[in-house]
Amino acid sequence: MNFDELNYQDKQPFFKTLAWNDWAFSLLLLLGSLFSLHKYGSYMDAYEQGFLVAAVIGFSVLGWRWKPIRLLMIAIAALSLFGISQYHADMSRAGQAFFLKFFFASQTAIMWMNVLFVLAMLTYWFAMFRRSEFVGKVASGLTWSAVLMGFVGLMVRWYESYLIAPDVGHIPISNLYEVFILFCLITSLLYLYYEDRFATRQLGGFVLVVVNAAVGFILWYTFGREAQGIQPLVPALQSYWMKIHVPANFIGYGSFSLSAMVASAYLLASRGILASRLPPLEVLDDLMYKSIAIGFAFFTIATILGAMWAAEAWGGYWSWDPKETWALIVWLNYAAWLHLRLVKGLRGNMLAWWALIGLLVTTFAFLGVNMFLSGLHSYGQL
Repeated sequence: MNFDELNYQDKQPFFKTLAWNDWAFSLLLLLGSLFSLHKYGSYMDAYEQGFLVAAVIGFSVLGWRWKPIRLLMIAIAALSLFGISQYHADMSRAGQAFFLKFFFASQTAIMWMNVLFVLAMLTYWFAMFRRSEFVGKVASGLTWSAVLMGFVGLMVRWYESYLIAPDVGHIPISNLYEVFILFCLITSLLYLYYEDRFATRQLGGFVLVVVNAAVGFILWYTFGREAQGIQPLVPALQSYWMKIHVPANFIGYGSFSLSAMVASAYLLASRGILASRLPPLEVLDDLMYKSIAIGFAFFTIATILGAMWAAEAWGGYWSWDPKETWALIVWLNYAAWLHLRLVKGLRGNMLAWWALIGLLVTTFAFLGVNMFLSGLHSYGQL
């Protein structure tokens, strides 16, 4: 294809650029959603059914724009359905059936996720120091596999919650154990997207450091606190708002964390450390900006949704609860970062240090508030 043909294709309406396999993927998603509604619709409330329909549209567009994620979505659906089918509506089979015990019960799948993330981080670092493209591809494959097992674990956990009791069943994003898993998955997916689009595989080791910090928390929470069990939702969380507020929030957290790890690579490269092994400073700067911009957009949406949820649950949009106050601090921090870059044209080490320190602010808002402060969000305490 020559330049004129590419230029003509770029000017075409987006839908006219889609091939038959793009539409086939969307049809597969639609058929999968209809199957889910038919088989598991009785477990879903009206909002969850609406989210499922909306997901077909959202995931179709995502699959059109980022083709590697198609196989991931298909594999998640296939393995999750297989795992669910092994239960035969009997929760006790989690420790008896071979495939559940060793692969697809929620706890087992999540442990596979943890192991694969650790291996992926070590492999990324090895690939960078050895300058091995093949080992780098292995690291990427391990990361994709970890994401796959993590999502399978969450999907099966969702089904398990209904096996315990219909009134216990809920989407698995309601406590620290579950949202730390969600954080690992979202942060990794964001990185894999940038890796595919900007050829930044050298950054995998940096980004997987923050993901594996979350893995460490999951392991401590599992073995130290034994807090991995499925619990009924507290009244404040029995709302459809949770299903949209929490994912939007963690896209923000994941993006901010990704930007911080890119910033750490930028600061090293700007001092000549690993500079020959890392992407150019211009690429790192652009990736840091894109991560913060996306995170800021989703964090803003999440904050607005949270205010609407608070009005429904507690009778007011804003109460200066510690969690709300620190969410505002995080928002103002990144708003100022974007202002300095976009309006003032600031670049370089100062913004990189700011993005790195911003991770500490974000971590306190996410976890520190739950540890040291109390308020209306006390259901998230350690």
